[in-house]
Amino acid sequence: MSEIPVANVRNFVILGHSGSGKTTLTDAVAFKLGINDRLGLVANGSSVSDTTEEEKARKITIFASSFTGSYTLAGQAYKLVFTDAPGFMDFYGQMVGAAAAADFALITVDATSGVQVGTRKAWALCKACGLSTVAFAITGLDKENANFDKTFAAIREAFGVNCVPVTAPVGPGAVVNLLDAAELPDNLAEIRNSLAEAAAETDEALMDKYFTDGTLSPEDIRKGLHDGIAAGSVHPIYATLPLKGVGIPEMLDSLCRLLSGPGCRAFKDTKGNTIPSETGAPLVAHVWRTAIDPFMGQLSYVRVISGTLSSGMTLQNNSTDGKETVSAMFHVVGKKQTAVTLAGPGDIVALPKLKATKTGHTLAAPGTATRLPDLSLPPPVMYMAVAAKTQADEDKLSTAIHRLLDADPTLHFEKQVETKQVILKGLGDVHIDVAVSLMRSQSNVNVDLSVPKVPYRETVTALGDGHYRHKKQSGGRGQFGEVYLRVFPRREGEAGEWFVDKTVGGSIPGNFMPAVLKGVNEGMLAGSVAGYPVQNINVEVYDGSYHDVDSSEIAFKIAGSRALREGMAKAKPVLLEPIMRLKITIPEAFMGAISGDMPHKRGRVLGMEAEEGVQTISAEAPLAELFKYAAELRSITGGQGSFTMDFDRYDIVPSNVAQKIIAEAAKHRKADDED
Repeated sequence: MSEIPVANVRNFVILGHSGSGKTTLTDAVAFKLGINDRLGLVANGSSVSDTTEEEKARKITIFASSFTGSYTLAGQAYKLVFTDAPGFMDFYGQMVGAAAAADFALITVDATSGVQVGTRKAWALCKACGLSTVAFAITGLDKENANFDKTFAAIREAFGVNCVPVTAPVGPGAVVNLLDAAELPDNLAEIRNSLAEAAAETDEALMDKYFTDGTLSPEDIRKGLHDGIAAGSVHPIYATLPLKGVGIPEMLDSLCRLLSGPGCRAFKDTKGNTIPSETGAPLVAHVWRTAIDPFMGQLSYVRVISGTLSSGMTLQNNSTDGKETVSAMFHVVGKKQTAVTLAGPGDIVALPKLKATKTGHTLAAPGTATRLPDLSLPPPVMYMAVAAKTQADEDKLSTAIHRLLDADPTLHFEKQVETKQVILKGLGDVHIDVAVSLMRSQSNVNVDLSVPKVPYRETVTALGDGHYRHKKQSGGRGQFGEVYLRVFPRREGEAGEWFVDKTVGGSIPGNFMPAVLKGVNEGMLAGSVAGYPVQNINVEVYDGSYHDVDSSEIAFKIAGSRALREGMAKAKPVLLEPIMRLKITIPEAFMGAISGDMPHKRGRVLGMEAEEGVQTISAEAPLAELFKYAAELRSITGGQGSFTMDFDRYDIVPSNVAQKIIAEAAKHRKADDED
């Protein structure tokens, strides 16, 4: 296949709502191209795409899988490089990487369910990452209640009138290419006319010809559609029955004829320069996915954008300024790895055992400074505390988590100082569950999950005076230090130092003031309300006393810490909690349910707006109420809702809630003291 010219390479990603038939379509295409010797089925675990135990058990695609096959049309050989991406939003990061590696997208739409939230998400992803060429594949036409016309109309309503069918069903179990058929039923003849109109709009000469003759030849329509599809102004629709292999040859024929090869998508570097898709240009390749193979270790999946990649090459990682050597290259299908010697523009290959290369990195020929923009990945919305089950697990936990993070940059990891917990953050409960399963299978580490403790803070709302005299005499040199200070609130963004020395007359010598500051800082690690860190306070030290012999840094450090505690206790201290800003995307039918649920989470709706055919609710709520929101939202919306979550600010905890938190903190302190 390396002899196939770049112009005959077709690289596309298959996207869509979860359950819309993406993987079934992938299996049908793989079978047609001879990549698999039988038609794989998701239902019985034989899919060519869903090959991991996690995917087979859950019957969803978790990891994006790429395939390469050859296809012959009219005596010409084409190379088809296609990637099946997950549709489940917990694995949106895999979708982003797969879209970044493609020249165009094929979005699946189920003929019984129609356009869903995941369909719109796929469309929005294409627009966000520069995939202007988008086609649609209507799947499941052999299902009961399937309706091609209704689905076609829904696609047009959602994404524009220039979404035009190129293939359509003719009777049960048959699909026809509208440009090749000599005769068509009236309804399909009308659709073919819409193809001619869409083609004519792409070129003035074709438009004149269309107005003069009243129609266009199939050749003219193909030319117009080709140009319109490349420009992103026309979007072809294909009718398919993947389980029966019907419509697959017609779709592949059309993809080869109407869509363009590498170069149709303009890959740009961080400076905005377009990277040429030429075999003779300097090598530029993008690492869009990292996987952990049980036998080969880390596999880096790269899309070649420019130049030629070959085994034995030395590469420059322009994201780290490091060097890498290509020891081997593979096409990976499940557990089968086929060695590849050369890869050119449009190709996707797996490179084993790169030393310091991760997802999103740019690999290039030495001396080439080109670097691609970082992948735009969503922030985590699901937090869980992770605890090792045994000491042996504890010893391996950090390594296991970092291995996960290397393979999946949408997972985040944090050791919280306040709560002393290890927090694993992801895009949903299924995402976290899969990560835990991978830790067990890849690193033999077993962990328990629990709802994290909230990283509360404390502050003051009034002025409070604090005083402490530290005096200790136990034979020999004693300890003495006395501090008077004031504590009062500090406004957000307030200028000036928060710790001020206002002593006069040398009541506390200057060489002891750093020790007082150190004591205050240590006192701020555990406030007087429930022992949480203190923030947003001003401290003024205004008096004190010392002893010529017994005063020491440790004495003033203790005095500063104790004086702060007393001052805070008098300054009307309060508990603060993190408030998160939410952006919730849902179908309009769930607006009432989601808006009504928000007050139960001590949250409030800030605004609503329509975006791309769905409703987006802006809201805010305390983090304490949101740890399980990913699962709750999926339950309320039947899997059709998604959300993003970002930290906004700390705010005062309502007194009735604060009382419970304070009581719980006191109980834990008592238990710790007894231990």
